[in-house]
Amino acid sequence: MLLPNTRLIAAEQLLAPADAARNRRLADAALTSARSAGASYCDVRVGRYLRQFVETREARVENVVNAESIGVGVRVIAEGAWGFAATNALDSDSVAAATGQAVAVAKANARLAGASVQLAPQQGVGEVHWRTPIRRNAMEVPLQEKIALLMDLNAAAQNAGADFVASRLFCINEQKYFASSDGSYIDQDVHRLWLPFTVTAVDKTSGRFRTRDGLGAPVGMGYEYLEGDASQKFQLPGEVTAYGLSYDPREDAVAAARQARAKLSAPSVKPGKYDLVIDPSNLFLTIHESVGHPLELDRVLGYEANYAGTSFATLDKRGSFRWGSEQVNFVADKTRAGSLGAVGYDDEGVKTKQWDLVREGILVDYQATRDQAHMLGKAASDGCSYADSWSTVQFQRMPNVSLQAGKAPLSVEQMIAGVDKGLYIHGRASYSIDQQRYNAQFGGQLLFEIENGKVVRQVEDGAYQIRTPEFWNSVSAVCDARDFRVYGSFFDGKGQPSQVSAVSHGAATTRFDAVNVISTARSLG
Repeated sequence: MLLPNTRLIAAEQLLAPADAARNRRLADAALTSARSAGASYCDVRVGRYLRQFVETREARVENVVNAESIGVGVRVIAEGAWGFAATNALDSDSVAAATGQAVAVAKANARLAGASVQLAPQQGVGEVHWRTPIRRNAMEVPLQEKIALLMDLNAAAQNAGADFVASRLFCINEQKYFASSDGSYIDQDVHRLWLPFTVTAVDKTSGRFRTRDGLGAPVGMGYEYLEGDASQKFQLPGEVTAYGLSYDPREDAVAAARQARAKLSAPSVKPGKYDLVIDPSNLFLTIHESVGHPLELDRVLGYEANYAGTSFATLDKRGSFRWGSEQVNFVADKTRAGSLGAVGYDDEGVKTKQWDLVREGILVDYQATRDQAHMLGKAASDGCSYADSWSTVQFQRMPNVSLQAGKAPLSVEQMIAGVDKGLYIHGRASYSIDQQRYNAQFGGQLLFEIENGKVVRQVEDGAYQIRTPEFWNSVSAVCDARDFRVYGSFFDGKGQPSQVSAVSHGAATTRFDAVNVISTARSLG
């Protein structure tokens, strides 16, 4: 997707280096102007956002987009209230004028605001640089090579029995220069990558069709992720391959074609109670919706409501509410290498970290920014502020939220061996969740029946129903760290006007006991 103030450019321009001297000059113009106008605080973000999207279907390329968005966003506190303004004019006078506008907005807001903004203290860090640890910059990979990869993927799927296949490649580079009146000048170069695809198998006699999406994860890595290191593959029960820090999309496409074809003859699941063995490729979405979002402090406080609701996890539950069984430990983390949310500093200049959200099943914390920290009695921000563009104001966004692996040695095979009647579930599919993040249901790309400790057959049309605390309290086992894998959401929406962010969720395969499963069977399609 293209953001406002974005222009299309030639692919070669994606490689143009950032102008560090200009960024410092523009930042200083904003900081000086803010002080002169009476602001008590100012931060400025000089952002260059590069995006390349390649879309294909079968043997043809349907679209190639190379886009750049560049400009300056200035946020201030004046008379105790926030103000924000932005400009795409990259000269000191224009930035100073935008800063003056931001101060005017803040002073106007102050007339209507209640309590003054309380910022958690933040020590300036001086000049620092951070870059996503990559081995091969995706922007430097020739377009022809990327197209060839997608064409090979499509052909492999068709040769394996797919009737239709659509594949896409998203390459993102955020070049972000942050400066603040606290004394920070932070230069970050953030890279993300995703290759999603969908294969379709059709029963030409009945017209019925089934699909299977790719099981590769979106990542905060370079192009090396797509170059298929065999040592990063895991063969799982049910003829499924999982991937760690590398991914072979051709191999996945072949499996997807065969599994989509198998879905056409797979029986529908029988509704009822099942012990669920859920792979991280499915569980990440359940974590995202039933843990990550409800522990965003702005939702908890009711400040965020129109975009996907608030949260049942009110502040009185902190420290006492049993979110899950004793095996359930959720951590927030913006430091994990290879994850979508990994950065050195957030968009308020706060150094990122890891912290507990749920410990041994008990809710212990939330996610907070600098102006929220005092609401939780914290002395510092959690470092989870983000804006998707220089032209949008930063606000509280979900960090990576992950279920920690089990401590006792436990493989997927051993977990399945202990299940008498169950389902083994892979891949995200359709889902729904209520406005309090309490009641939900989740489908899967692949479902396999388990009987007497063995995967016996592929089934279709199943979704599991949850009430958030009941579901996480049904956890009876979590595989160990050997099985821990990270998946995520590349375009997570929030806010009005809407912004998108990217966030990962890690887990090992997890067992949930006696969960209600419904049939989503339909007569056609």
